[in-house]
Amino acid sequence: MPKVDLFAAIRRDSHAGMSVRAMASKYQVSRRTVRAALQSAWPQPRKPMPPRTSKLDEFKPIVDQILRADLDAPRKQRHTVTRIYDRLIAEHYMREVSRSRSGGGVPCALRRS
Repeated sequence: MPKVDLFAAIRRDSHAGMSVRAMASKYQVSRRTVRAALQSAWPQPRKPMPPRTSKLDEFKPIVDQILRADLDAPRKQRHTVTRIYDRLIAEHYMREVSRSRSGGGVPCALRRS
């Protein structure tokens, strides 16, 4: 049920004399949501989340340099994501990025070539 319809149903039940607790139980929402529906017919818009920067941003030039050097290497001698991650830890003291997230900094075009 869209939130506008939910708010309308809550307001309708409130005019019929239903308690806040009963409406919260009926619609499976919190009592705070019921009170918000009773205060305003329109739900508050969601707050926009601030954009987050990637923790890999400072290492992207290094990863690009490694991958560009790998373009000339034979296919079996190119760096894997795991090897790039290990090099970043050993040579550049990268600690705050897990290995599962380290593939995100590798451009797809360079990964496939």
